[in-house]
Amino acid sequence: MDLSRAASLLSPAQIKSIAGSTRRINIWDGAIRSGKTMSSLLRWLIYVAQAPPGELVISGRTAYTIGRNVFTPLADVALFGPLAAHTSYTLGAPTGTILGRLVHVIGANDVRAETKLRGLTCAGAYVDEATLVSQAFFTQLLGRMSVPGAQLFCTTNPDNPGHWLRKDFILRSAELDLSTWHFTLDDNPSLTSDYIAAIKSEFTGLFYRRFIQGEWIAAEGAVFDMWDPEVHIVDIIPPVREWIGVGVDYGTRNPFSALLLGLGVDGKLYLTSEWRYDARQTHRQLTDAEYSKRLRQWLREVPIPATRQADGSWLRGVSPKFVAVDPSAASFRVQLHHDGVSSVAADNEVIDGLRLMSTLLAARKLFVHRSCEGLIAELPGYAWDDTAAALGEDRPIKADDHSVDAARYVIKTTRSLWHSAVDLAA
Repeated sequence: MDLSRAASLLSPAQIKSIAGSTRRINIWDGAIRSGKTMSSLLRWLIYVAQAPPGELVISGRTAYTIGRNVFTPLADVALFGPLAAHTSYTLGAPTGTILGRLVHVIGANDVRAETKLRGLTCAGAYVDEATLVSQAFFTQLLGRMSVPGAQLFCTTNPDNPGHWLRKDFILRSAELDLSTWHFTLDDNPSLTSDYIAAIKSEFTGLFYRRFIQGEWIAAEGAVFDMWDPEVHIVDIIPPVREWIGVGVDYGTRNPFSALLLGLGVDGKLYLTSEWRYDARQTHRQLTDAEYSKRLRQWLREVPIPATRQADGSWLRGVSPKFVAVDPSAASFRVQLHHDGVSSVAADNEVIDGLRLMSTLLAARKLFVHRSCEGLIAELPGYAWDDTAAALGEDRPIKADDHSVDAARYVIKTTRSLWHSAVDLAA
């Protein structure tokens, strides 16, 4: 098998990891875009070409991420030359082929995922982003690798230092049949200095130390430690180029919160207005129909920035592109549809959403109008859960977070709409 094309793109650290990954378990960890995926995929190709008879597995959080992170680069001619033609996969399919071998594609995004492995006799496996699969799944997969000579190859970004992958495997490499390879941005020879500067600007705090510096570090203290009321709270919103969307955190006994996101002509994002209803304070719960009516009324009455008239009044009423609703509030979405409002189930990837908000705040690309009192009250006290951190999990304390959730929903769900217009490196 001619791998000279791919090998010519490698750094010494990548070559060393490929040559040295001969143990039963082989783990590449480190910063994002550090070259660990390219190294591990090349090593996986070499293994598939020589693997003993038996079933091969590629696993990751979902079939979609497996397709994006594994099969797409393997099929890239620029990376693997003629070998790319020997990788075939249809997004979402349960199997693919690599070098003529059938490969099972198994998503592991819930606690039941390990049941998908039962009955499997595995000759080799590749796990994408191993910290995102459950320990039960990982252990079950290892247990299924009973074919003599079977090997496991996996990649991961660093996580909490108490995470099971680090505690039960990486730190025990001396007593297990396991090798680990740690990568930094300097280990990827294909990155330009401009690109490195750009991706460094997209992370801050905890996320910078993990994803850029490659540290296994605990989440502790305030989630938004970059929040500065003197900087991020504004009284004047510039003209809005585009009304991006509304984020809705649905509540019956808990507060219902809605936040409006706009993209200013200055290339910055603004949470311009908030509607919030707290049944505990009013001693009256609203129905889905009542919430829908009040939400629509609020949007009709929102003052449009930079439109103040001579008599002191404002032009009012906005029509945002998206209404991103708490994904658990299915009945409310049905009500909105009945009332002529198109909505989507919000992207509820909590850590990714918090990282995105943190990056925008740190880069001074996200601002909050003073009228958004619920959000302003919640942001300073929004903190990581120390009890969860001790168990190796990243989780914010689930209290006083309704407006924060609404903000996270609309910012994360609509990222594709505003990302190209908001220059985080500027």
